[in-house]
Amino acid sequence: MSQTAASPLKTTGVNFLIEENTRLHHTNDYENGHLIVRRGQEFKMKVTFNRELNNNDEVTLKLRIGEKEEEDESSGTYLYLNTRSQRNDEPWHAKICATTGKECLIVVSSPADAIIGKYLLNVVTGNDIDTLRQNIFYILFNPWCKADSVFMPEENKKAEYVLSDNGYLYTLGNKNGIYQRPWLYGQYEKDILDCCMFLLDESQLKLNDRRDPVKISRAMSGLINMEEDNGVLHGKWGTSYEGGTHPLEWTGSVLMLQTYYGTKKTVSYAQSWVFSGVLTTVMRCLGIPTRSVTTYHCAHDTQDNISIDVYYDEKGERMKHSDFIWNFHLWNEVWMKRPDLPEGYDGWQVIDGTPPEKSKVTGIVQCGPASVKAIKQGEVGHRYDTMFVFSEVNADQVSWRMKEVNGEKKFIKYNTDTRSIGRNISTKAVGKDTREDITNQYKFPEGSQEERDAMKTALSYVKSPSGTEAFYPSSFKADFELGVQEQKPLWPGQPIDLNIVVQSKSSGAWTVDLYASCHLESYTGRLETKLATVHQTFQAAGKTAVLIPLKVAADVYMNKLTSSEDELLIKVNIFADVKETSQNLAKQVALIFQTPPLELKMPETAKIHENFTCEVIFKNILSIPLENCKLCVEGLGIFPVRTFNHRLVPPGGIITSKIQCAARKTGDKAVVAKLNSTQVKGVNEVKSIKITA
Repeated sequence: MSQTAASPLKTTGVNFLIEENTRLHHTNDYENGHLIVRRGQEFKMKVTFNRELNNNDEVTLKLRIGEKEEEDESSGTYLYLNTRSQRNDEPWHAKICATTGKECLIVVSSPADAIIGKYLLNVVTGNDIDTLRQNIFYILFNPWCKADSVFMPEENKKAEYVLSDNGYLYTLGNKNGIYQRPWLYGQYEKDILDCCMFLLDESQLKLNDRRDPVKISRAMSGLINMEEDNGVLHGKWGTSYEGGTHPLEWTGSVLMLQTYYGTKKTVSYAQSWVFSGVLTTVMRCLGIPTRSVTTYHCAHDTQDNISIDVYYDEKGERMKHSDFIWNFHLWNEVWMKRPDLPEGYDGWQVIDGTPPEKSKVTGIVQCGPASVKAIKQGEVGHRYDTMFVFSEVNADQVSWRMKEVNGEKKFIKYNTDTRSIGRNISTKAVGKDTREDITNQYKFPEGSQEERDAMKTALSYVKSPSGTEAFYPSSFKADFELGVQEQKPLWPGQPIDLNIVVQSKSSGAWTVDLYASCHLESYTGRLETKLATVHQTFQAAGKTAVLIPLKVAADVYMNKLTSSEDELLIKVNIFADVKETSQNLAKQVALIFQTPPLELKMPETAKIHENFTCEVIFKNILSIPLENCKLCVEGLGIFPVRTFNHRLVPPGGIITSKIQCAARKTGDKAVVAKLNSTQVKGVNEVKSIKITA
């Protein structure tokens, strides 16, 4: 044997073959610089030594989980993979599959339940340990692996719920229109993966718990907000947003997560769509299929009785001590198996990063994962927070109105509405820039026997006071239908011109005593200002519609609209007492102001690193000037957030903002523009561009 062959074997280089491995593991878009792989799937690496490898040379891979070096190697943070063992029955294993000169090709296999996180690899050869290089790689969840608990079989769904880095969040809407807000998730951008690894460390989860998407998703729902710890986002509603960024100005998750990771301090400010957008980014970055979901007319059950009590005064104005109903609310769904639940509750699970209240399970502000299938069946006894989410989408709304009875003011129960809570549950459609209505995944058709059976099942879990039975409301068939008709489009600065519609659905003669009120409120249901009331008693005969006008001058509401930093909507409350049948009817209708459009101009295609112009044009088509206009524009893989401030845009005025840019990544990229002003908020536009090599 030669002297060279007999010399101690030492490692001189490790090549993780990043381009090949990341392509096979669907991780090639991450801007990280290190190897990123998915568990349950092999990856290859080349190791270079100081001499040719002999058959009796020892080559062992030493893996350390996490960045903290433990003195006790029995702590579970270390793995040793003997490349010579030829055993494939171990959860982790490695083998040398080829040697060429001083190089050898090693194939490493991880189990489908490997710990998610950051790993450090050293090559051990005899008494030599390669410690000179930081051979870092990351292990993520693997929806492409059948044995992984987040396995998702459909390729188009994985493309949407794991790989897609942009999409839509659904916000303010009413019966006639649901508005989509573009959002850039940006899970591949610089520092985002490392921020997620930092959050895993902050979660205080034990190492073995980092295998489990149930535990990780629950932990992340709590860490995304700052209520109990130094979480990512500071939620704020209805007050000044000084000292931070207004929730309406964010174009996506990237800047928030990069700022948080760089400073390790909570970022201000967020509301439900921001919490949901950022949580989607974090979960997709870790490899768990995730989508943002919006529920309209979303209830907050404060008494755990699956009933929402709303109180009104004599004029039909809502009173402050009511349970509150959000006009819309966003949360997330994550896809996974649920071995901790009875069979049948796998699939989509609700998690919520918005801090409405503390979890009944842990006492901290986190929510989920709650099985969507369990919610639909009314099986609200299953963890986590399933009863709370069931109430958000399927509670019964009880309307109480103050009336004078025998000289004494009392609250009279008008009706129990079993249909109004949880409407138009929405998410982005797979592979399309359109909305998918998923209400039927949360509940059976309203009023159907299956839906009422699910409610009975849910109510069986309600703890009633003094041992009484949980109240189970029965619905009745009303002879009238209440509604609102817009006479003119609702533009800021123009009068509000509405008709209250009372539609008789049966023949006969009726005496109807009607009260209607109109006010401005926030999307969370917070009353901002009262605008107008109407009281009219009229006769109706046969199947007819009676129209009662309700008008509000622009100067009545504009001061409040401009002084509020939040988006406000119009809420109309209608009450009708039918003398002949003693029916008490109630209806609430939300209406939104229209906004001028943004125009986004740029080429349909461009080459990587080739300069092109992105131009944003806004014309004020309103009759009022717009003050303090602020435009935010962001293009994933093209340019970071750019901000343009314009002090005043008069009626008919046009502002143009140009960005000279060049893409640093190939593929279909999205540019999002958002404009806010004192008078008009939440103006959005998005456009895609194809970047080629």
